[in-house]
Amino acid sequence: MSEAPENTPKADAPIEGRPARKPAPAGGQRDRAKSSRRRAREFALQGLYEWQLNTRDGASVDANIREQDEFAKCDRAHYDALLHGVIDQHHQLDAELLKFLDRRAEELSPIEHAVLWIGVYELIHCLDVPYKVAINEAVELAKSFGGTDGHKYVNGVLDHLAPSLRPDEVKAARSNHR
Repeated sequence: MSEAPENTPKADAPIEGRPARKPAPAGGQRDRAKSSRRRAREFALQGLYEWQLNTRDGASVDANIREQDEFAKCDRAHYDALLHGVIDQHHQLDAELLKFLDRRAEELSPIEHAVLWIGVYELIHCLDVPYKVAINEAVELAKSFGGTDGHKYVNGVLDHLAPSLRPDEVKAARSNHR
């Protein structure tokens, strides 16, 4: 195979007038710094997963999560609200979810169940988080940690649930897109 002519730019060489691009990491996505809120959601997800599988009390799960590397980089107040709020209200959150689940909550994978809890908890209690962001963040958690198509299920359930939990916000957003 012949080499490219000298005047052909290499893949990572700067184009005249533009800065050089860094190559994308494996997987094709650029490494973006995670927000402290996203980290809080990830740690809460890990804690809720542990809580479901080991039926440990919330304080033990919390202590274990706080020992993890990078925990200091998360929004601790949001993490606390998610982990402890979901544990305290999981029955009420399941009651909301059941309206749009196609199976019993106990039949969900522990990851998708925890992601749905986080999503519905944010929709109900975290009014500073726009409903679309709450849904998108839950979908991203499901993509990162859940099964192959779990994110589609999470998206469908939360998208159907949002109008009953945030009717004015959803109605305004949908009327703006028409």
